[in-house]
Amino acid sequence: MAICSYFSMVAILVLILFATHLNLCLEARNILNSETDTEFIKISCDATIYPDLCFSTFSSYASEIQASPKILAGKSLWLTLNTTLSASKTLNELSKSQGLKPREAAALQDCVEEISDSVDEIKRSIGEMDETEGKSFALRMSDIETWVSAASTNEDTCTNGFSENTIDGDVKANVKSVIEEVAYMTSFTLAFVNRYAGTKN
Repeated sequence: MAICSYFSMVAILVLILFATHLNLCLEARNILNSETDTEFIKISCDATIYPDLCFSTFSSYASEIQASPKILAGKSLWLTLNTTLSASKTLNELSKSQGLKPREAAALQDCVEEISDSVDEIKRSIGEMDETEGKSFALRMSDIETWVSAASTNEDTCTNGFSENTIDGDVKANVKSVIEEVAYMTSFTLAFVNRYAGTKN
């Protein structure tokens, strides 16, 4: 009985040591993967116009994105859509503000329409990104690049409407702040879509 108990204890100790070793290996692998994923985000963001802002925006999604250009492009499209929808809501609210000057009201209405178009273009891009049949990969990527570029142009058009000296003050500052956020996200998305498009050339 004593011998059996001894071997049982040895077996239990071996199992404990094995489990501990396995857990340490898994933790080490997770840390390594996390570092690799974060490095992928950093390298991807270094190719954008605003690398620091890009990294702070996407680094929290590193474990989800891993090192996949497709997932990065897709995540960027979704984040851009959310940002653009938020901007659209804010601009709509601003356009209904009391006491707007005629030039402000006209410029705001143009912005509302431009950003609404951007929402549609980003939505179409997301749908095309998820499509696996029909058009070739190159053609799908070309369409997405075209739509994201169009969204970027819409943002420029909106901002340009407030560049005249006849429009100043809080309305102009609010619009600029809102559109800047959308513009940053759109620029990241275009860079990431371009990168993903190049992976199968």
